[in-house]
Amino acid sequence: MITVFGSINMDLIANTVRLPKPGETVAGTGFATAAGGKGANQALAARRAGAEVKMAGAVGKDEFAAPALALLDESGANLEGVKKVPGPTGTALILVGGDGENMIAVVPGANGTLSSADASAAIKTMTRADSLVLQLEIPAAAVETALHEAKAAGVRTILNLAPLTEDAARLGRMADIVIANETEFELLAGESNMGPAEREAALLRLHGETGQILIVTLGAEGVIAIRDGQIEKAKGLTIEPVDTVGAGDTFCGYLAASLDAGVAFDQALHRAAVAGSLACLKAGAQPAIPLAEAVDSRL
Repeated sequence: MITVFGSINMDLIANTVRLPKPGETVAGTGFATAAGGKGANQALAARRAGAEVKMAGAVGKDEFAAPALALLDESGANLEGVKKVPGPTGTALILVGGDGENMIAVVPGANGTLSSADASAAIKTMTRADSLVLQLEIPAAAVETALHEAKAAGVRTILNLAPLTEDAARLGRMADIVIANETEFELLAGESNMGPAEREAALLRLHGETGQILIVTLGAEGVIAIRDGQIEKAKGLTIEPVDTVGAGDTFCGYLAASLDAGVAFDQALHRAAVAGSLACLKAGAQPAIPLAEAVDSRL
């Protein structure tokens, strides 16, 4: 069983020929809304990958609450841990350029109300056979409590160091498995402008200090990880991306689900990388998350 404790948003997505520069206005070519939030995205990815999933988080008492949960509800995820609070549901304002790259501003809304008490409530029914998945779109105090209490309960913790917050480096030392992109990993390592050799050296150093499984996603270059002292790499698919906004969350959810199912680490890494690639072929975050059949047919 996987419990995801994290954010639930509505994504407001505008497409442009190219991303604007600071102070610049560009014409949009399309607009859509979609369920999102890194927590909800990863929960749906884990569910579509085949895992039993509980979602713990918060939505507001507004018109976005129901559609923000619609795909999760449809998937069969357990939503008993999602509370409703006064005020707005979290929102993400997303610009997607013609090359598939994106810019995102997140307004926490209800996500900002999550507390240490909510973290404790999410952990209390978990067992040593379960996995807890976390991100950083909710208050750091809640994430820290969840990590502490999960460790005390013997629950495996997976922390995605996104978005990049001032607490990321500190919290990143507390999880069993850490997933970061290149920029996030540089913060964790305390280095900048890493090339491939420097990245591997930093992985070996950090792993030697903490013993954690560390995973760095590299976009089109795939993923690199360290586990039990060994560097491992995996490739996704060669694609022409439509929208990269949900790729990282898809990777995290598929990795968590695969490990939860007992899949060998190297195979789980490859499966998650392929799933992340497929998520780039459709617009939006949750609508683009592929089903297990689509992913496994490409392995």
